[in-house]
Amino acid sequence: MEKILDIITEKMERAFADAGYDASYGRVTVSNRPDLCEYQCNGALAAAKQYHCAPIQIAKAVAEKLDAADYSLVEAVMPGFINLKLSGAFLERYLENMRTAPDFGVAKTGVGKTIVVDYGGANVAKPLHIGHLRPAIIGEAMKRLYAFFGYNTIGDVHLGDWGLQMGLIIAELQDRQPNLPYFDPDFTGEYPAEPPFTLSDLEELYPAASARKKEDEAFAQRAHTATFELQQGRRGYRAIWQHIMNVSVPDLRRIYDSLDVHFEKWLGESDADPYIPAMVAEMKEKGCAVLSEGAWVIPVAEETDKKEVPPCILVKSDGSSIYATTDLATMVQRMQDWHPDKMLYVTDKRQALHFEQVFRAARKCGIVPDTTALEHIGHGTMNGKDGKPFKTRDGGVLRLETLIADMTAFVRAKVVENKIVDASEVDDTTAKIALAALKYGDLSNQPTKDYNFDMERFAAFEGNTGPYILYTIVRIKSILSRYGTWEQLPIQPPANDYAKELMLSVTKLGPTLENALRTSSPNLICAYIYELAGCVNKFYHETRILTEEDEVRKAGYVALIGLAKNILEQCIYLLGFSAPEKM
Repeated sequence: MEKILDIITEKMERAFADAGYDASYGRVTVSNRPDLCEYQCNGALAAAKQYHCAPIQIAKAVAEKLDAADYSLVEAVMPGFINLKLSGAFLERYLENMRTAPDFGVAKTGVGKTIVVDYGGANVAKPLHIGHLRPAIIGEAMKRLYAFFGYNTIGDVHLGDWGLQMGLIIAELQDRQPNLPYFDPDFTGEYPAEPPFTLSDLEELYPAASARKKEDEAFAQRAHTATFELQQGRRGYRAIWQHIMNVSVPDLRRIYDSLDVHFEKWLGESDADPYIPAMVAEMKEKGCAVLSEGAWVIPVAEETDKKEVPPCILVKSDGSSIYATTDLATMVQRMQDWHPDKMLYVTDKRQALHFEQVFRAARKCGIVPDTTALEHIGHGTMNGKDGKPFKTRDGGVLRLETLIADMTAFVRAKVVENKIVDASEVDDTTAKIALAALKYGDLSNQPTKDYNFDMERFAAFEGNTGPYILYTIVRIKSILSRYGTWEQLPIQPPANDYAKELMLSVTKLGPTLENALRTSSPNLICAYIYELAGCVNKFYHETRILTEEDEVRKAGYVALIGLAKNILEQCIYLLGFSAPEKM
């Protein structure tokens, strides 16, 4: 479905041509003076230079060629602007097409294309902390947005499951339980089916080992050796690794599920490891990897660089791989398995240089063709209300599960205190409001910007918040429920200024979503639904909807707010939350 701005631009271009001027001058923009008009064209000002004519004369001549039925206002004003307001009939037709078209008529530009979204960044055997919030919810929103546009989307959590933390756990476990069969190199039997630790044990093992590594050089070396032997296939260590995965991953799934974040693939560094030897050998053979101080590196600097871009290290001087190696091998795997048209990575913006190096290395070595786009969304950090890094009272890093629980408890208290729903509905309603508060509070900020976490503000039922959006949706649901069957009601021309303002806001859906996709900015969706919700509420307060005596007009009101509800629900789905039935 054509965007409304494109439609009226085409009409304006024809009017310029019909008036004897070049059609290219007919570009229409949204007015920067909404008090005067809705749209405007300034082409007459530029055309005046070519045609040696006063701009106002050109503007008047063009205005006369426009179809008056499409506009409630067409005026040429000094020095040569053409101001436009759309007619109610035009808006009626456009919104009726939106109402009946699949997905509101938004063009499916991604059909036949595949995108891999790499987000989450969880590390096995470590609890998720608040630093994992932003990549999870930004990545989930982007994945849903791509899916809406027709892309085949593959979300991959890309677990950190193959690095030094595994060696640290193995070494610490061996010191605590040295008689376990996993540490006996001569053991040939079946290893126990039950792990030698619980989840709580595992969450204590790693921090203890990590702290010990900093003070005990011998222990640190043993951990490095254990990591190497694990990656080389030592049988007992692989069995411990599998226990770690079996204990840790279900808990990670549980927490991501509570955020309504879902991955199609639960792959990790271990899955990329088998691809590394052949990849490294091929890079050496091609000559794109060179020796430098005992290490194999890929030079990625370009003449146009304004600052130094160091080589991408492929193999360290001790023969070990690093994150870049694994990321490149993961790209090899993804190209072989899925042939994606794009790979999108969502991580902390402090990893920007890493991904610049990896992307350049992937291009240079032929891992990723030019036809496959590579993008890194580098997000800012979530800080406390004081603008400082978010910490627990004792100065530690707050667990993500604790943050979710705190927000849920805060919202629950408000739901119970205000008697928003019946006791039987408290849990479900609380969960949905809390998730909306948490996600919208984050996503309403530009991904690249830092923001301050303010639980009270995020959970408020007024202002630019998730709960306010949900309240608006629930209000509309209540009206629709009282009216009865409404789904097939046609749109009517706006009966007042508030209806027209709401209709104009509805028309912005397609351009907003396209812009959000193009710029990787879910915050644009938040800004849009906040505007739309505001228009709905103004319309509600200023219009008799269900008490309107004219049944045709009443039906038009109901159809309009029903369309607004459907759009709001679609948008919050893209953002990763949903609305309760009552609030």
